[in-house]
Amino acid sequence: TMKVWNPFIPTDENNSGLPVAGFEYTFKNKYAKEVEAIFSYNSKNFVDIRNGGASIRPIENGFIISQKGTETQPFHQADFAIFTDEPETKVNYCWFRGWSFDSFTMCWNEMSSGVIKENPANMADAPGASLYVPFRLQPGESKTIRLYMAWYVPFSLVREGLEPIDDVDVPIVPVVNERGEPAGYIDTSIQLSDKYRPWYSSRFANIEEVADYWMKNYNTLKEKTELFTDAFYATTLPAEVVEAVAANLTILKSPTIFRQYDGRMWNWEGCGNEYGSCYGSCTHVWNYAQAIPHLFPKMERTLRETEFFVSQAKNGHQAFRSALPIRPIRHNFHAAADGQLGGIMKVYRDWHIYGNDEWLKLIYSYVQNSLDYCINTWDPKRKGVIEEPHHNTYDIEFWGPSGMINSYYTGALQAFVAMGEHLEKDMTEYRELLDKSIDYMENQLYDGEYFIQNIRWKELQASDPTKVQSVNSNYSKEGLDLLEKEGPKYQYGKGCLSDGVVGAWLSLVCGLDEAIDRKKILSHLLSVHKYNLKRNLRKHVNPQRSTFALGDEGGLLLCSWPKGGKLQLPFVYSNEVWTGIEYQVASHLMFEGEVEKGLDIVRTCRDRYDGRVRNPFNEYECGAWYARAMSSYAMLQALTGIQYDAVDSTLYIDSRIGDDFTSFLSTETGFGNVGLKDGKPFICLLYTSPSPRDRT
Repeated sequence: TMKVWNPFIPTDENNSGLPVAGFEYTFKNKYAKEVEAIFSYNSKNFVDIRNGGASIRPIENGFIISQKGTETQPFHQADFAIFTDEPETKVNYCWFRGWSFDSFTMCWNEMSSGVIKENPANMADAPGASLYVPFRLQPGESKTIRLYMAWYVPFSLVREGLEPIDDVDVPIVPVVNERGEPAGYIDTSIQLSDKYRPWYSSRFANIEEVADYWMKNYNTLKEKTELFTDAFYATTLPAEVVEAVAANLTILKSPTIFRQYDGRMWNWEGCGNEYGSCYGSCTHVWNYAQAIPHLFPKMERTLRETEFFVSQAKNGHQAFRSALPIRPIRHNFHAAADGQLGGIMKVYRDWHIYGNDEWLKLIYSYVQNSLDYCINTWDPKRKGVIEEPHHNTYDIEFWGPSGMINSYYTGALQAFVAMGEHLEKDMTEYRELLDKSIDYMENQLYDGEYFIQNIRWKELQASDPTKVQSVNSNYSKEGLDLLEKEGPKYQYGKGCLSDGVVGAWLSLVCGLDEAIDRKKILSHLLSVHKYNLKRNLRKHVNPQRSTFALGDEGGLLLCSWPKGGKLQLPFVYSNEVWTGIEYQVASHLMFEGEVEKGLDIVRTCRDRYDGRVRNPFNEYECGAWYARAMSSYAMLQALTGIQYDAVDSTLYIDSRIGDDFTSFLSTETGFGNVGLKDGKPFICLLYTSPSPRDRT
């Protein structure tokens, strides 16, 4: 049998981000006589780029395949260590050198005949290496061999984002200490690094240090990782929910997630085999991801600090894609309304997870600046509605008010008022806007069944739609004819949008009370379940990215037009199925008490990812291991109502699944199991994170 793992310990981002993996091979002799065996592990030098700098050098009980960097090309440096803790380990540091498949053929010949070859290290042009562990097993006896892996690639070519071109682009960036208190300012004219460097390169000087740490701490890290694993799976929540949450935690171990040299997190939306997909911790995509703020809250806060301190211009315009290395960026495109408004709500969430008022005080003025920009840009008439053209997660601009974006506006105003009142600020202006926003949502955007969009492109402050900079929305002659007939391209109008009240969902997962009429919100969600959930997509026409869900599979469409009114060119992606939206809608239904309908959507999604056609650990969208799928984590809170508020030191439980259940909870300082037994709450604390000083 084989067990493969690497450290995953909520609240311990350092050990959870180690560049290591552990393999445990267990052999049992089921025969009536002694067995003599040889365990071997064999690897070509896969980091060799054929420039003369490759080698295979020794490490105790193993080997390091290596490629040197140069002064002009440091990013070529790569080291990968493979070793055991078995004292009888033998190593062949150089496979047979020949042409084509000669090396592999000879390696197999040696393995199959039980020959242990021991060529010395650092031989020229070594194509690969092998290690061997000879052992004997008596009848019924077992033996486990540990294989350790570690890697070290301290430089890269990766750099994203354009440089600032004027003083407005460059903010004053505060620095905070471990307690979230101000600790000076970064001189943003100084670039700390020209290219991305991984976090571990600041902690370890070389591969030998990584390998040494890995071996010395293996048992402790495994024990803590198993503690988390056991706690997570101790839940009594529905199996499909547990599977959907757990499967998408693999995103945190994928190349979608970066952590740069100073410890700050930066992310792609998804990833390919050799590239990142859509750079910059895209705010409107990462609105959906709910795993990191609970499992690794310190890492999540670095995203907020980048958004508001670094990627926000002096006028409040926030670049929804941050630069890498993290630094001020050129503000030459639209802000994303859903991303920027959602970020305000997430500040509220992260503050309540953190429980540190000093952090809130530090970021508050930046949040106010951001919200004021949103108001001045998209609601300049102070009507309580986002109506000017606004960029969003569908990579286009909505023209006129919509339930989707106005629900974000309502939530952002609600969150900001709550934070301001806590700090004893005058919130009169913002509370008035909040009341107007709620009123507009409930009375102008609700059609009696679900929330819609009122398309508007005239009598706005915005210019002619054909003159507004956008993404792939140039107007041809036929496009202009369509504009005159239907309005701007890429709207949803009278459609039933699955994301139509996503801001109300984000309010709930951020710990805010429901501001918009709950009955109308529930009606919208029931409409989405009724109209957009398809059991079979064989007859569904999708001229877009149909591979997300197709044929006899089911899925939740992003939008439908059950009452007519579908535009000839509705918003981009409208015919698609995104798992991140499926989980968002499912968890929102659960919040509102419609547990079975929420589970219905989850089952439909996971049936597509059952391992027969699709990888059950990779729910892709624009790239593999796509961040939006971490909306699945919200189902833990939605089903149980469990939330620990560190500001008022209170654990809340509001169960939608009865009076007897066990769930998992992770907070700023530890994790464990929480639930109800015969209607009475219980908590079992299993892990408390070290102090910040100890964690370094």
